[in-house]
Amino acid sequence: MNNYVVTISRQFASFGRSIAQKLSQELNVEFYDRDIVEATAKRMGQPIPVISNEEENADSVFFRRKYPLGMGVANIQDEIFNVQTNIIRDFAQKESCIIVGRCAGYILKDHPRCLNVFIYSPYECRLRNCTEVLQMDIKTAKKMIRDVDKARENYRHRYCPGVKSVYDGYDMMIDSSRFGIEKSAKILADVVRIQFL
Repeated sequence: MNNYVVTISRQFASFGRSIAQKLSQELNVEFYDRDIVEATAKRMGQPIPVISNEEENADSVFFRRKYPLGMGVANIQDEIFNVQTNIIRDFAQKESCIIVGRCAGYILKDHPRCLNVFIYSPYECRLRNCTEVLQMDIKTAKKMIRDVDKARENYRHRYCPGVKSVYDGYDMMIDSSRFGIEKSAKILADVVRIQFL
């Protein structure tokens, strides 16, 4: 298998998704994020917003309403994860690509040519990104950082057995506040070229 995959996990408002997009341009390979949600919705026969809202949300109003008896929220979340696992493996098998989030690094742990990256940034920088770039008010920004980081952490602990700390399972960690989007992408592109090309 000559395909390589770069998985990008990230803290909220660290610009990890933007770095992943830029990296895909640098390397001229596909970038998968929302495509995974769309493919999941199609395979499960659900609207895209439902999958998008519920994939990392253990407190699901929609699925509690839809499955009031027998099939619990955790089962639905497990089903979403299982479907996304197959989709991520399909993408990695098909071509070299960048995959954002959804425990892709863990899912592809046996892939022989996979680089797992974590993008982070100090809290103050992420707060500034929220208010200045994403145009959130300060109260909303603080809540979003807290809630999204917590949801992602819980999701990772649930679906990545053996993960003990934020460092487990990553080959590289980059502080996006230090390098910015462009330089972070260039650094990662250089590593990919050295490692895989």
